[in-house]
This record gives sequence, C-alpha cells and structure tokens, in this order.
Amino acid sequence: MEWLKISSYSLIFLAGFLSCLLFIMFYGGTEIPYVFAEKGNTDAPGNWIKENQIHVYDNAVVIDINNADISRYAPTGSMKPVLDEYSTGIRIVPKSEEEINVGDIVTFEKDNDLIIHRVIEKGEDSDGVYFITQGDNSNVSDGKIRFNEIKYVTIGVIW
Repeated sequence: MEWLKISSYSLIFLAGFLSCLLFIMFYGGTEIPYVFAEKGNTDAPGNWIKENQIHVYDNAVVIDINNADISRYAPTGSMKPVLDEYSTGIRIVPKSEEEINVGDIVTFEKDNDLIIHRVIEKGEDSDGVYFITQGDNSNVSDGKIRFNEIKYVTIGVIW
C-alpha cells in the first residue's frame, strides 16, 4: 500500500512539472502579472519607451529619453499601489493630445495643484478633445481635463 501512495505523489509531481514546462514553453519566459482582484477595467499605459532605448550594463541602466524629468509624489494614496511617496517617476511633457491615450498616467494642474491620475476615457465634445482621469485607488473621476491642463505624462516608475 505504501508504494501506491508514493506512486500517487510521483504522478502529481510529474503532472505539475509537465504543466510548468508547458507554461514556460508557451509564454517564452515572459513575466505574467497576477491579478489579485479586479477594481474596474484599468488600462495599462502606452508603450512610451521602446526596447532599443534601454541599455543595460553591469553597473548602470541607461534609458534614452529626450527632455525627461524625475517626479516624486505626495502620500495621498490615490494611485496606490502603482505610485506612492516612495516611488520615483520618469515623466515627459507631451507634445500633442494625440500622444495621450486611455491608460496613460498624466499630471495635470487644477486649482494650482499638480494632480497625477490615470486617463480612463478620451473623447471629444464641442470644445475639442478631453480626458477623464481618476486615481487607481479612487472611485471618483476628476471630470474633463483639457490638453492645456496636462503638464506631464509618466512614462516609467522606479520603486
């Protein structure tokens, strides 16, 4: 009876090993994000940095980005878990409204404050193109934001 128990464990191990092997072969070593819980339909930011702009060396990582700037964030919690006061952002000034898409994280000015939230909708009305933004950790949108209010687009985050 003991050999049957050992054989069962061996089969379970073998099945797990083979499924893991198939998983690696299918995804080719890509890192797959795991979703713990879905809070709405959050789109990912656009691909602002291409792979050929990133150079990895033994002692440094260099990213070729013209006119980039570093940003820090207030501890409001509205963009957790993506951004908090310990995150360092890489941001640029967008050149046109066509560059900004749903999923991008933008900094806009409202009442002399700089607010950083994700674009959840892009549309057009009689006044032109508008963006609706909202914090990832918020249930309330910021209303319509116009391109002239947008100061930066966050194109990378370092934790």
